[in-house]
Amino acid sequence: MKKPGILTGLLWGILFTVALLAIFYAGYEVAALPFPPFEIFDWIARILPGDVITFGIDNMVNVITALGLPTSETAKLAEQIMGIALTIGIGGAAGAVFFAVMNATQPKRNELAPGVLLGLSLAIPFVLFGLAVPSSLTATEPLRSTIWIGIAFILWGVALNYLWNNLRFGVRAASPAQTSVSAEPIDRRSFLVRVGAGTATIFVIGAGVGALLRRVVDAPAATVASSENVPSAEATSVGGERNLPNADDPVTAAPGTRPEVTPLDNHYRIDINSIPPTVEEEGYVLPVLDAMNGNQLLREFTLDEIRAMPSMDAYLTMSCISNRLGGDLISTTVWTGVSMQYFLEQVGVPEGATHLRITSADGFDETVALDVIDQDERVMLAWAWDGEPLRQRHGFPLRIHIPDRFGMKQPKWITRMEFLGADEDGYWVRRGWSKEALARATSVIDTVAVNDHMEIEGRTLIPIGGIAWAGARGISAVEVRVDGGEWQPAQLRAPISDRTWTIWRYDWEFIEGNHAFEVRCVEGDGTPQIEAINPVRPDGATGIDTYVI
Repeated sequence: MKKPGILTGLLWGILFTVALLAIFYAGYEVAALPFPPFEIFDWIARILPGDVITFGIDNMVNVITALGLPTSETAKLAEQIMGIALTIGIGGAAGAVFFAVMNATQPKRNELAPGVLLGLSLAIPFVLFGLAVPSSLTATEPLRSTIWIGIAFILWGVALNYLWNNLRFGVRAASPAQTSVSAEPIDRRSFLVRVGAGTATIFVIGAGVGALLRRVVDAPAATVASSENVPSAEATSVGGERNLPNADDPVTAAPGTRPEVTPLDNHYRIDINSIPPTVEEEGYVLPVLDAMNGNQLLREFTLDEIRAMPSMDAYLTMSCISNRLGGDLISTTVWTGVSMQYFLEQVGVPEGATHLRITSADGFDETVALDVIDQDERVMLAWAWDGEPLRQRHGFPLRIHIPDRFGMKQPKWITRMEFLGADEDGYWVRRGWSKEALARATSVIDTVAVNDHMEIEGRTLIPIGGIAWAGARGISAVEVRVDGGEWQPAQLRAPISDRTWTIWRYDWEFIEGNHAFEVRCVEGDGTPQIEAINPVRPDGATGIDTYVI
C-alpha cells in the first residue's frame, strides 16, 4: 500500500480535531469540564508583551468598527474563534508530523502505542496551559480536568493512528471464510468516506448536545433581593419607561440617542478571559489579609454579611480605557453596594498600610490607594446592578467602583483583598497602560435624526443628539459645529446623577447636501475637552467625534 502523505495527515488531523472540539464543547456545557481552546488563548494573552496585545486589540477593533458590530460581544467572540482556530491548527500540524514519523519508523502495523503517545504529547501541554491560568477550569479542578483532557486527546491520537494503519496497510475486516481477523482490501476512497462520515457524526452529536444543554452563564448566581431602596428596572418603570430622577427635565433626547440607562443585557464587558469565571455563592468568603505581615488573615466575610451592611445606590457611568472616540465601550446603570470606607472600618486598617490590592477570580489584580478611599465615601464595593445580584459575566459576586476612573482600575469577581505598605502596579499597568486611569472627558454624536425633522415657524429642524461624560467631574456645556463653522451651544438634559453621562441635543436648521457634524464638551469646572487626537493607549482616547451624512 502507498504511504499516506503529510498533507493527508494535516487534513485528517484538522478534521479529527474539529470532532474533538465538539466533544470538548459538550463536556463544557454539560458538566463544566474544560474547553482547552479557550484556556490556551487565555494563557497566550497573559504571556504576550503589552505592545503585542495592544496591536492585536487595535486591529481587532478596526475590523469590528468597519463592520459596524458591537465591540465587546464581537471582540469576545473573536477571541474565542482565535483560540479554536489555534487548536485546530495545532491538531492539523500534529497530524502531519505524526504521519511523517509513522511513515519513516513503522514498517508494520502498530495499533495502539503511537496513538497514545501522540495524544499524550498534546494533552500534557494543554493541561499545563490550563494550570497556568488561575481562573481556568483546569486550574480550579486539576484532577478531573487532567483526566478529561488526557482521555480525550488519547482517543484522538488513537483514532489518527488507526487511520494511518489502515491507509498504509489496508483495512482490516472480518473475513466470512475465516475465524481470524485478516486484511481485506477496501478501497481508500470508500474507507475515507466512512471515516469522514463518522467524524461528522461525532461533531454533530457533540455540538448538538452542547447546544441543547447549554449552561446559562448570564443568569445571576443568586436570587437574593437587593436593598429596598434599589431603583431597579421594575421599580423605576412607568408604562415601559423608567421613572428616572431627571424625568421632569424639559430637554428630551433626540430620536436615536442611546438609552439613558443601559439594559443589563447590553452593558459592555471587557475582561481577560475567553469565558467569564464562575464564582459560586455557596461557600464564598472574601478574605482580607495583611500582606505586610505574612498575609495575616484579618477578617473573612460571607456574601450575606456584606449584603447586610448599610447599602448605597447610585446611577453610574463606566467606560473602558480602550474605548475609541464614539465607541460603545461605555454604559450606565444603577449600582448597589457598601461604601468601602464602612467596609474597611469593619476590617480595621493595619498600621503602615497605604494601598489595598484587590484580586479577581480570573487572575486580574489592581491596587487602590487608601487615600482615595479615605477621601471619597462613594468608592463602593458593589454586589448588585439594577436591582438584581451581579450577573456572572459582569463580576458576581462582588466588584468595586471608584469614581473618576476607567474600568481597568475596577476589578470584578473579587476573591481577595490585601493591605500593602507601598503601591504596586496592577494587571494592565504592568502591560503599559495608565497608572491612574483617570476618566477623560468625551462627547459623542449618537444620531442625526433626519427622519424625525420638525417644522417650526417655516424652518425645518433636524434633531442631533448624543452623550457627554467626564467621570465624576460633570458636564457644564456641549457645543456642536456643522461643516467647520462656528461652535453652537447644545441643550443639556439634567444627568441622572453626578456620576453619569449627560444627554445633549441640538436642533439644526436643515440645509440640503452632505454635511459634517462635530461635538465637544466642557467639564463641570470649565475645563474644555481635549481636542487633540490621542490613541487609547496608555491614558484613553481624546479628540473630536465627527458624524458625516
